[in-house]
Amino acid sequence: MNGQERGNWQSQFGFIAAAAGSAIGLGNIWKFPYLAGMYGGAAFVLVYLLFIIFIGVPVMNSELLIGRKSGKNALGAFKALAPGTPWWIVGAMGILAGFIILSYYSVVAGWAVAYIFKSGAYMAKNADHANLFVGFITSSVAPIVWHAIFMLICIYIVSAGIEKGIEKYSKILMPILVLILLILILRGITLPGAGKGLEFYLKPDFSKLSAKAILAALGQAFFSLSLGMGCMIVYGSYLKKDQDIPANSYWICGSDTGIALLAGFAIFPAVFAFGLEPAAGPGLTFITIPAVLQAMGPAGHFFGVLFFFLLAIAALTSAISLLEVVSAYFIDEAKWDRKKATWIMGIIIFLLGVPSSLGLGVWSNIKIIGGRDIFDSLDFIASYILLPLGGLLLCLFIGWFWGTDKAIEEANIGAKNIKLGSTYAFLIKYIAPIAIFLVFLNSTGVIK
Repeated sequence: MNGQERGNWQSQFGFIAAAAGSAIGLGNIWKFPYLAGMYGGAAFVLVYLLFIIFIGVPVMNSELLIGRKSGKNALGAFKALAPGTPWWIVGAMGILAGFIILSYYSVVAGWAVAYIFKSGAYMAKNADHANLFVGFITSSVAPIVWHAIFMLICIYIVSAGIEKGIEKYSKILMPILVLILLILILRGITLPGAGKGLEFYLKPDFSKLSAKAILAALGQAFFSLSLGMGCMIVYGSYLKKDQDIPANSYWICGSDTGIALLAGFAIFPAVFAFGLEPAAGPGLTFITIPAVLQAMGPAGHFFGVLFFFLLAIAALTSAISLLEVVSAYFIDEAKWDRKKATWIMGIIIFLLGVPSSLGLGVWSNIKIIGGRDIFDSLDFIASYILLPLGGLLLCLFIGWFWGTDKAIEEANIGAKNIKLGSTYAFLIKYIAPIAIFLVFLNSTGVIK
């Protein structure tokens, strides 16, 4: 099966929109801004940017060039570049991670889709947003229905192919995401008292840059870019030879970072304007934000629909890349046609997500890893073990097995203004592996 039969990106914008969409996910909206506020504002952002440049960009380049060189899925790429060796395990780990992550990620994305339509509940007078949210996610039927709806949307887009599915919808969804974000920022920063939120978010406080803060910046930089899960290898495999990999890597990493920064401008001015405490994760998104929207009065309904639509788009652009990673394996290796691969794997992933949803409610007494429920156990396995290990092994593969000379030669085909050289080789051989190993030790609790 040659590259043309597998499909190719038809434009640079389409590829960057899809790859940036893969990187831009829920973490950009609900985690990065909070970490920045908690760990020193602009001081944290500066450290985060350094990690993006010196670790995120080299690893991004590596995944894209492996994909383009091999023209294969995540596992097939390593089999093609290192035949007869066990390096294919790195690709297998990425596929497994993507499979697991999408199962519970889709559950959370379903919550975001549901909240687009639940504005009546959170806009009601004296609404208890915490109880509304907990009541919704712990129920047995509704979250699974929304999880199914979200997965069906993913399956529909991915089954349509690279050009007519992923690229087409990424070119529509990403500009909409940016437009909604700009509208929300404009509303947020014009609220009375918004200045306190901007101060919390951006005021540099280097005294908060503890070792824990630096590890948090490092971890967020790695996880935010969809690295270690095979997404960029697969997306790279659909690149034509004349595509500029180094420049595209900067565009993708820059877009991801830009959206994360903008999300803070949309959220914190509004949160502080109404005297609410910032939070991280689902608490910020599904409890604090609805309280902000309620306090806005009638306009809150409109901005609520926009915000949760934004959240759903961010989740969708990431989810389609995860489903593509899994589907591409069966398309390449098992010779399934795209529709068969996408529908079968999409349904299996949906079914795996059902226990994650029920584990927050009727199955909450089931604990698997270290007292974690089903949802958190799956997240721990995929995000805290498989992803950093996959990223670490990828660096070792490029730096010490396949060779940086071959990597640089491949990446520079089609490169124009930015070319890889000795700096890339040094970063991928020494700096990135050590940094990702620290992420692994921190995420598994060995160091804190």
